[in-house]
Amino acid sequence: MNQVIQLDRVTRNTMVSVMLIGAFVGLLNETLLATALPSIMMDFGIVETQVQWLTTAFLLTNGVMIPISAFLIEKFTTRQLFITALSIFGLGTLVAAISHSFTLLLVARVIQAAGSGIMLPLMMTVLLRVFPVERRGAAMGMAGIVISFAPAIGPTLSGWLLEHFSWRGLFYVVFPIVVIAIIVSFIYMKNVTERTNPKIDIVSILLSSFGFGGLLYGFSSIGGGHGGESESGASIDLLGLGIVIAGAVILTIFIIRQLRLKKPMLEFRVFTYPIFSLALIITMIVLMALIGAETMLPLYMQNTRGFTALESGLMLFPGAIVMGIMSPITGMLFDRLGAKWLAATGMGIVTITTFLFTSLTIDTDYTFLVVIYAIRMFGLSLVMMPVMTAGLNQLPLEWHPHGTAMANTMQQVSASIGTAILITVMTTMAANYQPDSASLQGLSEAEATQHIAANAAISGYNTAFWIATILSVFGFILTFFLDTKKKEKGNTAPQ
Repeated sequence: MNQVIQLDRVTRNTMVSVMLIGAFVGLLNETLLATALPSIMMDFGIVETQVQWLTTAFLLTNGVMIPISAFLIEKFTTRQLFITALSIFGLGTLVAAISHSFTLLLVARVIQAAGSGIMLPLMMTVLLRVFPVERRGAAMGMAGIVISFAPAIGPTLSGWLLEHFSWRGLFYVVFPIVVIAIIVSFIYMKNVTERTNPKIDIVSILLSSFGFGGLLYGFSSIGGGHGGESESGASIDLLGLGIVIAGAVILTIFIIRQLRLKKPMLEFRVFTYPIFSLALIITMIVLMALIGAETMLPLYMQNTRGFTALESGLMLFPGAIVMGIMSPITGMLFDRLGAKWLAATGMGIVTITTFLFTSLTIDTDYTFLVVIYAIRMFGLSLVMMPVMTAGLNQLPLEWHPHGTAMANTMQQVSASIGTAILITVMTTMAANYQPDSASLQGLSEAEATQHIAANAAISGYNTAFWIATILSVFGFILTFFLDTKKKEKGNTAPQ
């Protein structure tokens, strides 16, 4: 099967809509617990390092399932796989809502992620299968709402819900949506992906899980090492670095195995298409830069400026709205203009706005943060889905499951790498901060200590945004190498 699948308009639109909803609630759960962690700590009597596993375990499981999704898409029908993935996610959501121990809640998060990690690459593969090349921009623009808007709105939504309900309410709100999506899927979901019935390769599954899982966990450990005391932080960093190296070695073995197999679990020959490779590099850079704001700004606002979690979430909210509105518009523009100039314009905006965050102070205006972040998200909306769609358009249809799985996996890895780099830069610069003695004159010892701590942290944030700015400049340069004239319509995979 190497053709776009023809469906009637109602069936196609309903099918795509329910897949968008499934992927949306899955990605929403990546950040939905962000503001609920203190309440969960209090309920179960646990500490920060334990409760953080609710996020880490979700992201880890999600990251491990995504590379396996290419195999699953070729093994099972679209209908079987989506309904099963959504049901697994729903089961995890229900278990989380009724959990009365931290261990059970942690297991529930793993169950959720096992379903969520399949839904996004499956949705993107289906979009590429049911829409022709000339309409994929608009379709992938809808996917852009899910990918960008869902994680961004998570902290704001959870902050609002926690004003009225307990943390369990976060799961009770999601569960009915999942149930409705499952019912609609039974009625409208059609089989549009190609089944090649690949054999289960246990060795490849294990290598993929430990390789990608090691990278994600290792970088998360390095990036999270700022939370403890100096000695424990150093040991966490060293452990994280060791896990990253081990993950990289295992991943290398996995790649070599895939290149030698006649029917690989994950097809690495997608990188023989230069535009796909370039698009993936740009997307990874964009995500690393995006993490700069989504990680640093809430830390800056809450830890240094004293804003509440809800206030910092509301600061990010207009940017999320901008991204949500612009994603479908950008998709339609892509169908008319291609990716090159959209991406170049977007990366230019991202570079300028990221640079503006390199001058944060203890008095930076809240409105300034809101406006600049929103403009930055506008720039990102011009880059993410057009660039990725341009890359996926270069691949033959039979390789779309592998292309989408590879793209989503690399996005997870780049987000982890970006977080690790920026947190490490931030904490290192803060630790090495040398205060201006003149600025301390006339202050009491307590005031001087507070002044030094605040300015050290701000120095760290500003330096981290400098790194993000440099990454953005590099991404801006790469956008000019995108080929917008060449749209492959009949590609076949190399033999």
